[in-house]
Amino acid sequence: MLYPSIDEMMTKVDSKYSLVVAAARRARELREGGKTDIKAPRSHKFVGVALEEIYEDRIVVTRGEE
Repeated sequence: MLYPSIDEMMTKVDSKYSLVVAAARRARELREGGKTDIKAPRSHKFVGVALEEIYEDRIVVTRGEE
């Protein structure tokens, strides 16, 4: 079972595309040395940690201008 589930994540963003882009950007920051303030993340991969941060509202995804 994946944590957090896609259904739970869709309450945090307006589209799956926004979720993917935000998670990828944050995962890249983490890979390049960024720090997370999650004490014990469930995932050991950068994308998983990024998704956990979004789910816990530590990263807020806002809609940009078109």
